[in-house]
Amino acid sequence: MILNLGVIGTGAIGREHIRRCSHVLRHAKVVALNDINRSQCEQVNRELDLQATIYDNPDDLIASPSVQAVMVTSWGPTHEAFVLAAVNAGKAVFCEKPLAVTAQGCMNIIEAEMAAGKRLVQVGFMRPYDSGYRALKQVLEQGEIGQPLMLHCAHRNPSVGEAYTTDMAITNTLIHELDVLRWLLNDDYVSAQVVYPRKTSRASSHLNDPQIVLLETAQGVRIDVEIFVNCQYGYDIQCEVVGESGIARLPEPMSVQTRRAATLASGILTDWKQRFIAAYDVELQDFITGALAGQISGPSAWDGYAAAVAADACLAAQNSGDIVAISMPARPAFYA
Repeated sequence: MILNLGVIGTGAIGREHIRRCSHVLRHAKVVALNDINRSQCEQVNRELDLQATIYDNPDDLIASPSVQAVMVTSWGPTHEAFVLAAVNAGKAVFCEKPLAVTAQGCMNIIEAEMAAGKRLVQVGFMRPYDSGYRALKQVLEQGEIGQPLMLHCAHRNPSVGEAYTTDMAITNTLIHELDVLRWLLNDDYVSAQVVYPRKTSRASSHLNDPQIVLLETAQGVRIDVEIFVNCQYGYDIQCEVVGESGIARLPEPMSVQTRRAATLASGILTDWKQRFIAAYDVELQDFITGALAGQISGPSAWDGYAAAVAADACLAAQNSGDIVAISMPARPAFYA
């Protein structure tokens, strides 16, 4: 069986996903493309030899009988409308983060999906598919270090462009931790605070960098996440769990260690796409398999909503400096 995919958004992440689905993964074919810039669709068609139909109207792509499932990789503020249209058409939809730019937007999708009577939405949070995070979660679930007490985390980028703003440290960067740490601990957040250390001279005048986000979970676990997007030295993701009887750390990406010129060295990645390349493959294969079987099982619209609620609190904490409460309603049985 082959899943015929329609892709809305052919920018950097869209192209990568189209390449995966067309040339790496099994049981998928990209048959339809849409982008606000039609020439990008034409370029992707040529470069990846797709022969996909180009739609100038995204709603026409979603409604097309030739499209069985939809992939949304367009600009974030457009996600809610496209996902809702796919759900209303009864089609499985993979949506890159954010699911919507507000928590209410995510709730609108949840309500539509529940009205449809089955899970149709998978959110593009790839870290739960990463082998390192899965190994770390297994250590916790097996009780090897006792109950988790604290987490020390870091999300570091070598540099960001002038368009990157202080709030994007939450909505574009921390959003991955907000999802994966909640999944790792099987716990929800109850408060957030943001503090600013001394600012790096490498940051733009309008950007506060680095930032430290302090989170508390319902079970009392305390989390600190360093966000440093101009660290210069590489793309570096860290996660250390302090338990009652031991410590567990996220494994480093595999790297050849060298000994030369009186130096012991290991390479550090600089590209986020390379750091999680295998996780992206597993994530999208899971969506393809689930869509063909009529049973989506990846990160859900509820997970997208939970991340959005926490992100909203972090944004409020950025501005106030206060500890901001996070209130999550009970998870619907639909998403159990």
